[in-house]
Amino acid sequence: MRRRPPTSSPIENMEKGAAKNQQSRICLLASLSAFFWFLLLYFHFVVLGGSTVDDSSQLHTFSVRSESINTYPVTALPSNSQPTPISRPSNTQPTPISRPRKAQPTLISQPGNAQSTHVENFPFMKALRTIGNKSDPCGGRYIYVHDLPPRFNEDMLKECKSLSRWTNMCKFTTNAGLGPPLENVEGVFSDTGWYASNQFAVDVIFSNRMKQYECLTRDSSLAAAIFVPFYAGFDIARYLWGYNTTMRDSASLALVDWLEKRPEWSIMGGKDHFLVAGRITWDFRRLSDEDSDWGNKLLFLPAAKNMSMLVVESSPWNANDFGIPYPTYFHPAKDADVFTWQDRMKKLERKWLFSFAGAPRPGNPKSIRGQIIDQCNKSEVCKLLECDFGESKCHSPSSIMNMFQSSLFCLQPQGDSYTRRSAFDSILAGCIPVFFHPGSAYTQYTWHLPKNYSKYSVFIPEDDIRKRNASIEQRLNQISPEQVKIMREEVISLIPRLIYADPRSKLETLKDAFDVAVQAIIHKVTKLRKDMVEGHTDDDFIEELSWKYALLEEGQYIGTHEWDPFFSKPKGGNAESNSSSAEAAKNSWKSEQREHS
Repeated sequence: MRRRPPTSSPIENMEKGAAKNQQSRICLLASLSAFFWFLLLYFHFVVLGGSTVDDSSQLHTFSVRSESINTYPVTALPSNSQPTPISRPSNTQPTPISRPRKAQPTLISQPGNAQSTHVENFPFMKALRTIGNKSDPCGGRYIYVHDLPPRFNEDMLKECKSLSRWTNMCKFTTNAGLGPPLENVEGVFSDTGWYASNQFAVDVIFSNRMKQYECLTRDSSLAAAIFVPFYAGFDIARYLWGYNTTMRDSASLALVDWLEKRPEWSIMGGKDHFLVAGRITWDFRRLSDEDSDWGNKLLFLPAAKNMSMLVVESSPWNANDFGIPYPTYFHPAKDADVFTWQDRMKKLERKWLFSFAGAPRPGNPKSIRGQIIDQCNKSEVCKLLECDFGESKCHSPSSIMNMFQSSLFCLQPQGDSYTRRSAFDSILAGCIPVFFHPGSAYTQYTWHLPKNYSKYSVFIPEDDIRKRNASIEQRLNQISPEQVKIMREEVISLIPRLIYADPRSKLETLKDAFDVAVQAIIHKVTKLRKDMVEGHTDDDFIEELSWKYALLEEGQYIGTHEWDPFFSKPKGGNAESNSSSAEAAKNSWKSEQREHS
């Protein structure tokens, strides 16, 4: 008979149960603790870690386009233009990265998104990204310079005697294009930094300044813009008289052919390229292929329409040229030279209320120069320096600068074309310029001069002189001495940005005319690239109204303007306007001949 095992006592069972329960609780707590740490680590490394990667990529993409949104130059927005794609949706709280509205395509895309891939396909994205690189002082400012065959530049200087029909340009191409030094015999100039610069020598001055630019690059993929060192002004100057259109167009056509074969051209079809021509735009806008027509057709070539050309006088009706200052006689090598000159101009005693240096235009019925000369001759507070054939003082730099330094106001009517070098000489002398046509400065040099022209100049419409015989002396006497002082200080403050520093040195803190122009070109190209990335187009841009766009303030649109009568074209086309402009270009050579007769 089998014996039943003995049963345990209640006390023994309780002790055993307690031991079991204690072990279970320990296991449960250990499991919960392990699960908690697993969740915590999973959340940190997977959830937050993944979000951080995504956000960083989003921030990087955003910074490429938005870092310099506030640095865009003021441009016109067509009336039906779309809002900026990167913006905050209405009725929502602001977020660190603004999201686009639903109606706009998403530009800040997740990796792998088709939109992101499309953005990355733009060949200039590497250059755009440099804008956001705060450790790179040249980020967004690199310039690539084409290494042109010497026939497009240096060979012209070797044949300097042939660059002008009236002038031996050899002496004016010395000293990096500044010309021979001016001696300070009469104490009108400073002891250093003054040269007898030719007004048409900007081609070589600008190119030599570019050699000193601090952000040159050999890697064109980094370039914010691409410079073409073609001496366009020198090229056309040697063929303007007595040569057929084939000869006049030869170098321009060869240049375009060379550029279009370069890989840099294909990046934007030349829209990131710029060049300089130290002549007025009408020398490059021949309307026909008749040998009797004036100039060459460089600015009408399809490829050239994509490039930006810097000229001393631009067309108000075209979008591919931009005005830059004529060279003056002052080319400082260091900042101190500029500061010393400015201080001197502020302290001068000026005995003449106004002055005028120029010749009448009897062959031009629209010219008001004859009336200006008559008024000056009759006034006891006007100084006149007549510049006709045989008058040498008018073409003496010291005589001109001495007169401007002795005057409160300097009259700057149109010459054979809209602009005059004299306007920049007068500003250099601290003399307040008086303009009679907006095309003489206000619509020309929008990069270099303030939009508020009343801060630094006086504007008297030509018709006030031509039709109403307004008294210039009376108009100027209405300006209080206190206001004259304020305006003169503004004029003197503009001097650094209107002169070209010595190309063989570099200013340290000041920006000269070269620096201002290069910065403006970079802004123009950068804005165009960002517009391409964001899908913006200027479908409503009206090229014939080009002069208006640069005058717009932020938020303004193209509309009627008080200066419309000055730039109106005849109905039925632009032949008459361009014809008169070509005639003005021809007449400008009379002035050059007069200077050296």
